Amino acid sequence: MKSLVIGIMPQERIRERMLAIAKGEHKPKATEPRIWFTSMRSLAEVLSDENRALLKVIRDAQPHSISSLAHMTGRKPGNLSRTLKTMSNYGFVEMRRENQHVRPVVKATEFRIVV
Repeated sequence: MKSLVIGIMPQERIRERMLAIAKGEHKPKATEPRIWFTSMRSLAEVLSDENRALLKVIRDAQPHSISSLAHMTGRKPGNLSRTLKTMSNYGFVEMRRENQHVRPVVKATEFRIVV
C-alpha cells in the first residue's frame, strides 16, 4: 500500500500554485503533494481516528459493497456512504462499480503531511 503525500497551505497559496502550474510556470515534482488541505483542522476531520480505522477495515476485509462494510463496522449505510464519498473526493478511497454494487477500495492507509 502506498503512502500519500498531503499538503497543508492557505487557500490563496493553493490557488496561486494551481495557476502557476496551469501557466507552465511551475512543474510539480513527483515528491510534492497532490492532495491539499487548507488547515490541519480540515485534514483532521477527514482523517479522524474513526475514518483511519475505517480505511484499515476496508483494506483488510475487502468488502464487496457498502452494505457489507456497514454490517462489518456497525455504521449506518447512509452515513458510511457520505464518509466514503468525501474520502473518495480526496483520493483516499476508490468507489468501484461492480455488477449491482459499489465496492470501496482503499488507495492508501499511510500518509505523509507536508506543511
